[in-house]
Amino acid sequence: MRPAGRKRECMKLINTAEAVGHILCHDLTQIIPGVTKDARFRKGHIVTEEDIPVLLSMGKEHLYVWQLEPGMLHEDEAARRLLALSRNEHMRATDPKEGKIELIAECDGLFLVDVDRLCAVNSQDEIMIATRHGNTVVHKGDKLAGMRVVPLAIEEEKLRISEKAAGSEPLLKLVPFKKKTAAVITTGSEVAKGIIKDAFTPVVEKKLAEFEISVIFRAIVDDAKENIIEKIRFARQSGAEIIICTGGMSVDPDDRTPAAIRDCGAHIVRYGTPVLPGAMYLVGYFEDGTPIIGLPGCAMYAKVTVFDLFLPRIAADIPITREDISKMGHGGLCLGCEVCRYPVCPFGKGN
Repeated sequence: MRPAGRKRECMKLINTAEAVGHILCHDLTQIIPGVTKDARFRKGHIVTEEDIPVLLSMGKEHLYVWQLEPGMLHEDEAARRLLALSRNEHMRATDPKEGKIELIAECDGLFLVDVDRLCAVNSQDEIMIATRHGNTVVHKGDKLAGMRVVPLAIEEEKLRISEKAAGSEPLLKLVPFKKKTAAVITTGSEVAKGIIKDAFTPVVEKKLAEFEISVIFRAIVDDAKENIIEKIRFARQSGAEIIICTGGMSVDPDDRTPAAIRDCGAHIVRYGTPVLPGAMYLVGYFEDGTPIIGLPGCAMYAKVTVFDLFLPRIAADIPITREDISKMGHGGLCLGCEVCRYPVCPFGKGN
């Protein structure tokens, strides 16, 4: 039960017939023999005209109600103010219930949280906004956040402080996934010569399909840098909106994929990430914004890798920066659990 009797709140006894618009101080139980015995009205409920006959039928001719002094806000109104700080497009808000409002996803997409500003809001006493982890995939109907104030009534000044800390932009964002097309270029002389079977492309295509990304260009090429560059150029001409090069990403002298990506005109954001598995991952962009990715061999055999962490951003058209990659070190270690529960696990959720 939340604390009562805070300063600037007071409780008074009034006639039920005069209670419209007042806030109940405690739960009121309704007993209907053989049917129910439960709280008919909850603490914090604002009495309406329709409630009066029900209350009188329950034998409640007098009620204890809160009397708010100037400068105080009821918990429902305060929760709506917190909602206004949080909500962005593609989110549905529930009605206040016992002072709490929740946000629900209205589409599939990538959920983002401005952690620093969220912390600034939550640093104010008696105010709370709780969210799921940011940078995570959500589906329509998923719960995103919940918000409320701690007391039944709160000083409006505390809301003003939190609103100033939050700034003008919503704290939360849900970015819908875009239906895109992709090119997959598998590198490796052993694959090109047919010595071993291409096991990379099917894995990549399956993960792309989870985001409704269709593959419109496929190629297998040997380790010659000029040949890899040629296939990348063909991929660009195909109109593919994402280009993925698999294999040839290590520091072995025969692995030429990183150099080919650099020399084909792409700007390399970073080659190498603080994520395991996935240290040899590369991401870059062409001038028109088309992303190009270099996937290390771990993406072929490990269930979850750096590819799974960054693919949702690419599917949502959110540019990947060096800072984004650097932050992945915290939480970027896959524990290799015997039973993989990703994404319900710590991998990739350090920030």
